[in-house]
Amino acid sequence: MTPPIRVLICDDQVLIRTGLSTIIDAQPDLEVAGECGDGRTAVGLAGQLRPDVVVMDIRMPLLDGIEATRLLAGAGVRHPVKVLVVTTFNLDEYVYEALRAGASGFLLKDAPPDRLLHGIRTVAAGAALLDPEVTRQLVGRYAARIRPTEDHSSDIPLTPRELEVLRLIADGLSNNEIAASLVISRETVKTFVSRILTKLGLRDRVQAVVYAYRRGLVS
Repeated sequence: MTPPIRVLICDDQVLIRTGLSTIIDAQPDLEVAGECGDGRTAVGLAGQLRPDVVVMDIRMPLLDGIEATRLLAGAGVRHPVKVLVVTTFNLDEYVYEALRAGASGFLLKDAPPDRLLHGIRTVAAGAALLDPEVTRQLVGRYAARIRPTEDHSSDIPLTPRELEVLRLIADGLSNNEIAASLVISRETVKTFVSRILTKLGLRDRVQAVVYAYRRGLVS
């Protein structure tokens, strides 16, 4: 049998932690490895428990979710842990920073349970979780800050077709949507995405979105 996906829940609200635990433990392929209410404890527990996924809130005492994510999944971390950020988007101005810190994806706290479960499984499998519409809103809101003052697109080591796919990723399109837009197969899109991530030294689609905006590839 395949071992269950072990999840560490980090949120400073007991009621939310309890709700998440109940939802996750009810699934045969998921298991709550632990719970905590601040980022500092999350980092410590992640080192002890080695969960497959950390479900991370942003606003917490002692150490916020951004810094905790950076310590768990940021550049230079020897054994990075996959982090799924859950946030109240309309109130939280730091989601973009969490993605830069190394989070593999994010969800809104009002997302239905099935979307949360899908998110955990997606992140555990090594893929990034990007809700297209929320991605457009999120990156669009911070586009002025993300985008550089100079055009560096000429020194990006991608073919014209790969640049086109990268721009569509940054627009929040899924592989199926990119395939339909470019009239190519989904498998071809997956190949392009893999090449883009490899050439740019990026871990996942989240980092690809940030890269595209920082390089001014998306208007």
